[in-house]
Amino acid sequence: MNTPGYNDPEFDQVITGGYTDPHPYGTPTPAVKTGLTPRGKAALGVGTAVIACGTLFGWQQYTAQQANADVKAQEIALKQQQIELEKLKEMNKANTAAKKSEAAENSERNKLVDDCVDSNKKMVGKLMGVTYQSVRSDCETQYPAVTSTDMQTAATTTDSPSDGGPSTGLLIGVGAIALGVTAVALKSKKPTPA
Repeated sequence: MNTPGYNDPEFDQVITGGYTDPHPYGTPTPAVKTGLTPRGKAALGVGTAVIACGTLFGWQQYTAQQANADVKAQEIALKQQQIELEKLKEMNKANTAAKKSEAAENSERNKLVDDCVDSNKKMVGKLMGVTYQSVRSDCETQYPAVTSTDMQTAATTTDSPSDGGPSTGLLIGVGAIALGVTAVALKSKKPTPA
């Protein structure tokens, strides 16, 4: 069936019944390639390179800062050790000076104690309860020993004005002697039976 003006073989096949449409749902769209275009691949490569370089640069900066911090920490530790060493040197100087002063003070104290014992030993045996040991003990109490801790304590406390009065040990010693003298005097005043 060929009509003039219609020269379409597909139309003729549909009319005659021997035609099957290869695309019954319409013309298919052309297939699109999946993946990146060459421009996308280039951009991804550049971005990856920038991130890698930035990370490397940042790591180098961090490592350098960490090394500087470690060096500064070591310098501070060395300075602290030097300060401790200087403090120990000064403490040793102070202790040496305190020991020399203590030795001088104790030497002077020993002289004072010996003088006190010499002046009071004549009472030994004459007064009741007075022995050489009690005289020595009273004199040592009157002149206490000086230790380095006493000197350090004295150095840290403020000086209080002294009233110049007698020490407690001296007062106790004089009181004991006075009681002894009173006892002897009372015993000697008793009339003896004739």
